[in-house]
Amino acid sequence: MKGRIHSVETCGTLDGPGIRYVLFMQGCLLRCQFCHNPDTWKMGDGKEVTVEELMKDITSYLPFFQASGGGVTVSGGEPLLHTKFLVELFKELKKYDIHTTIDTSGGCFSRSPSFLTSLDELLSLTDLVLLDLKQIDPLKHKKLTGLSNEHILDFANYLAEKEVPIWVRHVLVPGKSDFDEDLYNLSDFIQTLPNVEKVEVLPYHKLGVYKWEALGYEYPLEGVEPPTADRVRNAEAILSRSIKAWKVG
Repeated sequence: MKGRIHSVETCGTLDGPGIRYVLFMQGCLLRCQFCHNPDTWKMGDGKEVTVEELMKDITSYLPFFQASGGGVTVSGGEPLLHTKFLVELFKELKKYDIHTTIDTSGGCFSRSPSFLTSLDELLSLTDLVLLDLKQIDPLKHKKLTGLSNEHILDFANYLAEKEVPIWVRHVLVPGKSDFDEDLYNLSDFIQTLPNVEKVEVLPYHKLGVYKWEALGYEYPLEGVEPPTADRVRNAEAILSRSIKAWKVG
């Protein structure tokens, strides 16, 4: 079986525990205004690879995984557009007892039987999901990403039903996702998810602007600066109350 990837990062430290081999899949349904990898959007782009090719490269990093408690993280783009390919990859990873993580927005989630069949098999092989919750307000989410968030929140609930451990990630964008009311509402939602192990606030940055320019895209957040340290601490304080609440409960 072949999959289509954008790129790999061999010694990532920001996408799950320990040192990670990060695999960026090609294709995404969302069009996030702050996306730093817009070159992953188009499904037909990227490089076609086999599971065998990936495993040959991944296993060469086994000593780093074993020493750091790391493993493999599949990101994107949207990795859940490639569930059948990832099932085959994760089966091979588990033969080496490699920790598996999926970094996803859940943007293609559906409760259709055809989708859930392959998703459930993939989740059974997944140790951790990094779930990107970009905006709790559905209208603001649609303006920010191009899609509403009803199916994404449903995906969060589905992961809770399946008892899959998750880390919630929230990109803090001034004027887009940095509103106290929305942060409190997001915190309230997170409190309903007993499988959340960690909440991460990721400050918006402009490191991917050059990619938008290279692709000939108009950058929608022109003039928006990264959040201040105070606003990041504020978001962390609000969202961390959700973790404290269910742990105490």
